[in-house]
Amino acid sequence: MLGFGLYVNTLVYAYLMLYGEHESAGQLRDSMNRLEVHGEAKNPHEHEGLVVPSKPYYALYSYKLFHSDRFDLLGNSPAILTGIASPVRAGDIVAWIEAECEAMRNRGDLAVDSPPCLFPYILRHDPDWHPRYEQYNRPGEYHNGGVWPFVCGFHVAACVAAGRMELARRKLLALTELVKPWHENEAEWGFNEWIQAQTGRPGGRDWQTWSAAMYLYAAECVRQQRTPFFDEIRAAGPGATE
Repeated sequence: MLGFGLYVNTLVYAYLMLYGEHESAGQLRDSMNRLEVHGEAKNPHEHEGLVVPSKPYYALYSYKLFHSDRFDLLGNSPAILTGIASPVRAGDIVAWIEAECEAMRNRGDLAVDSPPCLFPYILRHDPDWHPRYEQYNRPGEYHNGGVWPFVCGFHVAACVAAGRMELARRKLLALTELVKPWHENEAEWGFNEWIQAQTGRPGGRDWQTWSAAMYLYAAECVRQQRTPFFDEIRAAGPGATE
């Protein structure tokens, strides 16, 4: 990925806060909350932000002439959990996800009550489509909008962090159904790698420990009505810039 990626910067922000490097973390958070720069002429020394104009969420990545404003669930969920997103923005992101997923279900692009990892999906006529996607990364599959239980665990926790407890409970129930199907080895719990978005069928490898781990974490967040580990990071930060 070119330039400034959302997910990797949320991780950097988290470890800076954990190590007490609050000034550096604050500078990174402020940079991420700048409006993304668009247009042909850009200052090559200017650090583009990741805020998408007219949208509540953060862009997938931004760098000089290149950017992607597709929605990345794995990047935006930690942005909420760590406090990079302000409480207002966090609530707006969670509400936007729900509205968009409902529209996707109405179009037949989503068959489950859990959000895909990336949307809108990359389609064959899009400039970021690659020939290998025809076999390995079709729309609604794998990294191109597959529904990943691991990532959905972060989403449940983000709903808790945003104060949407009823929604968090509903999403945990949806995640419970998501981790049951098996693909390769018959079992009571498949803990599959990813789910095909349009059908709800598992399409990856079974018995993924990260899927199981994030399911347990999501369940604990709902039970405690808090987000262990991330609560401390948010409490130590001054709050994100709108």
